[in-house]
Amino acid sequence: MTTKHISVTVNGEAREADVEPRLLLVHLLRDVFMLTGTHIGCDTSNCGACTIHLDGESAKSCTLLAVQADGKSVTTIEGMASGATLHPLQQAFWDQHGLQCGFCTPGMIMQAAWLLKQNADPTETEIRAGIAGNLCRCTGYVNIVKSIQQAAGELAPSEDAATEAAATIQA
Repeated sequence: MTTKHISVTVNGEAREADVEPRLLLVHLLRDVFMLTGTHIGCDTSNCGACTIHLDGESAKSCTLLAVQADGKSVTTIEGMASGATLHPLQQAFWDQHGLQCGFCTPGMIMQAAWLLKQNADPTETEIRAGIAGNLCRCTGYVNIVKSIQQAAGELAPSEDAATEAAATIQA
């Protein structure tokens, strides 16, 4: 089988690989780039364990070919933390016990991060709708929702920041 040379930015780092045209993005991330935080749960896009961001959009990497990521930017769960400092969503999942076995957690966090970029202050109903494509087999989602609510509060711009931004624009 012929291979195709692709270039992709993964978690801010330029990466290259020669891939078979049929290689799934999830396998490129896990098996070639050794980023095993992106999980394989169902291979049908039903569970969301493989959720990543592709050019800033939420995507299920088990339904994308690696060649489709050529020239694009991918963010995985490994790219969420800043050094030893957890992303607010990661910290919130820890604080609110939003995980049990942890298998769905990376995909859930990636979906929640995308959701919070779309809606910085979602209601419980909006959170539940926003993560509906990500399944957790261990919890009743109560603590997952609490985790996302905590992170939303921490990620939302403060009133002081909004006032400063408005003053800067007017100046």
